[in-house]
Amino acid sequence: MQTEPQIVFHGMDASPTITGEIRGRIGKLERVFDRITSLRVVVEKRSARGHKGHLYQVAVDAEVPGGVIVVNRKPGDLGAHEDLHVAIRDAFDAARRQLDDYVRKMKGLQVKSHPERHHGRVAQVFADDGYGFIRTAGGIEAYFQRDSLTGNDWDKIAVGDEIEFSLMEGEKGSFAVNVTLRG
Repeated sequence: MQTEPQIVFHGMDASPTITGEIRGRIGKLERVFDRITSLRVVVEKRSARGHKGHLYQVAVDAEVPGGVIVVNRKPGDLGAHEDLHVAIRDAFDAARRQLDDYVRKMKGLQVKSHPERHHGRVAQVFADDGYGFIRTAGGIEAYFQRDSLTGNDWDKIAVGDEIEFSLMEGEKGSFAVNVTLRG
């Protein structure tokens, strides 16, 4: 985590036992996704009218790249959150589920990378055989073939023509793909 997690108590004193339990659950969230940038946990003790004892609310806010995970667990079932440990468990379980969903979505958004485009000149061309060689200003020499050329420019290509291409590595060395004659 990029910043130290914040644990805040409202309506009650901070407890080393509760703080330790929360830190353990934060560690479990980090195992689900290790790129959480910041995390804040608010533990609130409230008194309910007409109800013996106290109710606990635990909120978890986690910032992740490109989003925020927010869990604001309000006790829907009054008996379920009379126990602080149950409230903590429920809040962190909900945060984990949201984080799992976030990770699944992130894996689905794989950005396609495109090969770097290079510039060069035709060094040799063997028109009848359907191939040639390109040389860049940096001295890289790459093989290309008729099928690598975009469009119907094979009959127009000549030694010295300026071209743009993507460079690939093969068993016999560098070769050019997506070769475009620059006009």
